[in-house]
Amino acid sequence: MTSAKQPTPFGRIFRPNEAWLEKRPAEDIVDPDLPIIDTHHHLWDQIRHRYLLPQLLDDLGTCEDGGGHNVVATVYMECGSMCRAQGPEEMRAIGEVEFTAGVAAMCDSGSYGPTRVAAGIVGFADLNLGDRLQPVLEASIRAGAGRFRGVRHAAGWDADPMIGNGHNSEGRGLYGQADFRAGLARLTALGLSLDAWLYHPQLTELVDLARACPDANIIMNHCGGALGYGVYTGKRDEAFAQWRVSMSELAQCSNVTMKLGGMMMRLAAFDYFNAPAPPISLELAELWRPNIETCIELFGPERCTFESNFPVEKMGIGYAALWNAFKHLTMGASPGDRDALFSGTARRAYRLA
Repeated sequence: MTSAKQPTPFGRIFRPNEAWLEKRPAEDIVDPDLPIIDTHHHLWDQIRHRYLLPQLLDDLGTCEDGGGHNVVATVYMECGSMCRAQGPEEMRAIGEVEFTAGVAAMCDSGSYGPTRVAAGIVGFADLNLGDRLQPVLEASIRAGAGRFRGVRHAAGWDADPMIGNGHNSEGRGLYGQADFRAGLARLTALGLSLDAWLYHPQLTELVDLARACPDANIIMNHCGGALGYGVYTGKRDEAFAQWRVSMSELAQCSNVTMKLGGMMMRLAAFDYFNAPAPPISLELAELWRPNIETCIELFGPERCTFESNFPVEKMGIGYAALWNAFKHLTMGASPGDRDALFSGTARRAYRLA
């Protein structure tokens, strides 16, 4: 955002430019009473970017004087934050669950506002451990203090180095490996879910996994991982058509739930690095409408749930405007369908009270 001559680093996360975000005036909250469960956010403390509970509460707008959306609860999503520095490699990610459970306990005290932050916790465990995964999952359940809901093991991979592969991705075909599927069987037997994350050219891999493991509770992140940069630049119609065919096949797998959102740095529909100001909510709604409406059409509201993907999406839009965009996109839906999209599906998929 410092120079219009610099290419936008789509696929990479950097610290949001708060001064740039303030160039759009604050928006009134649309449907402020509608209950929301934000099914996907992170917390981290990086050298150049701190996003911990105070920063999240500031974005929620509910800590002191209210005025934000009615976010009643959130689901924390693994991001490699606060992992243990020592101990067996397979156990180190449990530190992230321990950290998040502490944040959740703080919020359950009521001292930090009404939102139950991290009511559900999704951590990381290497499903390639196969049958050796059991003690890792049991330790994660203990560390989560009743909040641990499952594992995200990302498989996002593309041959184009501009895309940027997922932080737990190990190359092509991860979800088809026998050890991975053995690990998923262990996860499923404990009543835990798999958050899946890969890119739209890989969706057939997830279809195969969902069909092979019909008892698994699979929650696909970020509208199916549609890509619009790197080798996919200028091929939006072609990429959308490929994405829609694969998504139609995935929607036939009744054990898959779709998260709506998380497209800011992968779909590349908005050039947040070079734009003079962030989009208003109506602008973002139109940019994301084809993907989100297609997901709802294919999966139905009872298998779709909205996510903020904060602070990643904050590179391009503020929290209040993001949820306004989601609400604009669903104005024509029935009250029951909106309840499902904004909270009901989340309660089912993540088993929240």
